[in-house]
Amino acid sequence: MEEKTISNSRRCYKQWLCFMVLFMSFSVIYVDAVWPMPQMISSSMARYTLNPREFIFQYSSGSSAQPGCSLLDSAFERYFPLIFTDYRAARPRQHNEWFRFPFTVVVHVERAECEGYPDADSSESYKLSVCSGQAALRAETVWGALRGLESFSQLVYQDDFGEYFVNETEIEDFPRFQFRGILLDTSRHYLPLHAILKTLDAMSYNKFNVFHWHIVDDPSFPYQSSTFPDLSSKGAFHPSTHVYTQIDVKRVIAHARLRGIRVLAEFDSPGHTQSWGKGQPGLLTPCYKGTVPSGTFGPVNPANSSSYKFMTHLFKEVTSVFPDSYVHLGGDEVDFTCWKSNPDVRGFMLKMGFGTDYTKLESYYMENMVNITKGLNKTAIVWQDVFDYHEKIPVDTVLHIWKGSPGQIQQELSSITLAGYRVILAAPWYINHIDYGQDWEKYYTIQPLNFTGTEQQKKLVIGGEVCMWGEYVDATNLSPRLWPRASAAGERLWSDEKMTSSVIDAFPRLVDFRCRLLRRGIQAEPLFVGHCRHEYQGI
Repeated sequence: MEEKTISNSRRCYKQWLCFMVLFMSFSVIYVDAVWPMPQMISSSMARYTLNPREFIFQYSSGSSAQPGCSLLDSAFERYFPLIFTDYRAARPRQHNEWFRFPFTVVVHVERAECEGYPDADSSESYKLSVCSGQAALRAETVWGALRGLESFSQLVYQDDFGEYFVNETEIEDFPRFQFRGILLDTSRHYLPLHAILKTLDAMSYNKFNVFHWHIVDDPSFPYQSSTFPDLSSKGAFHPSTHVYTQIDVKRVIAHARLRGIRVLAEFDSPGHTQSWGKGQPGLLTPCYKGTVPSGTFGPVNPANSSSYKFMTHLFKEVTSVFPDSYVHLGGDEVDFTCWKSNPDVRGFMLKMGFGTDYTKLESYYMENMVNITKGLNKTAIVWQDVFDYHEKIPVDTVLHIWKGSPGQIQQELSSITLAGYRVILAAPWYINHIDYGQDWEKYYTIQPLNFTGTEQQKKLVIGGEVCMWGEYVDATNLSPRLWPRASAAGERLWSDEKMTSSVIDAFPRLVDFRCRLLRRGIQAEPLFVGHCRHEYQGI
């Protein structure tokens, strides 16, 4: 009888042990669920219970940033409810509050830039260590500290009883590419401010760092200019409800800054400017039918000196409103038909010795635009067409690839970098195009440096961008079309390519991350059949 009891006890113990191993294994799944994947991450099964009432963020004594650093103080406020999603009294414990055994996230920043803006050279590297009952986050800059806080927030998980845990973890991390952008088009459909701000939130969860605001285009001019108010009053879909005021723009820039995101404004010309002409008479080229005006208009008139005076004044305003050191000038898809029909433009072509080569006329215009922005101490970004037309632009100009087959894109990367220009790759990530099924996989498997060129050439590829053009996208479908498909590109642009080459390995991590986005209020579409423990609450 005693032997039978011992045997039963051993069997129960083995069953309990198997259950615990299985349970702990399940728990550890969450440990590596940081998206995008850090450059180096190691974790153990040892874990700590987190109590929101005994949890604090704290600056290290030697940190350059200290209490009063607006950027990190607000991040601590923001991340507390993201970490403790079910805790209603959602405020972080203050650094001077006393607890017996608080779990402390100690933040050390080498160089404080608390009131500054992120720029093209900002370091986003960080080291995160979770051990000995606390987390130590070290970063060169506040921007790196923001990325580290995001990673820590994703390490925290809950069991079925609602308890919060974090496993012992070591992370050393930095972005593979410095430019990781999301483009939103607010001309083809106006996006209300809350939709833009929510996108910026989701970008920070994915460690994107550039919001490319394609703010105006042919259909509408929603930017409310203080210098030229008629541009929006006559060119927007509606002069009061469908515009971005100066206050709106400042709010977007401030919201982005607190999340370590640059705001890159694009005012595309000479094409894509039909809405501009409604509020600025004489800017666009009058089209002719034979010898008489047809009543329609084409691109900006490059033959008029008044066009460049207008652009100088407009961009003087734009560059004062948007603090980033870069500005996007566009330069794509210029239709020469109207220029060819206009007798004044043809006369200007003859005078300049351009013959009948209208690419030279576009070159003349874009060279003037680049010089205008250079005079305003801004660096220009332009679409690839400007390079393809052999335009004379400064070598610090950044080229933006938006079109071509895979082979053509590779050739374009080779040609642009061989000429010594920096480049941003967007062509493979036009995710406004949708397919049935798991099309995130094709965005995940893009290899940005897969082209013929030297190591020096490949260093000129500064990053990539996800584009969400607005022909069929407004605030009703923006978020689910963007996320988590853009997350696939986010990992490609942040993480080591060899470590993240398998879509099979990425799938369960992305499913988990998509559920995290839902819980944070982001309407991210499902990847496949299944469910989240916490479904989206906003429906």
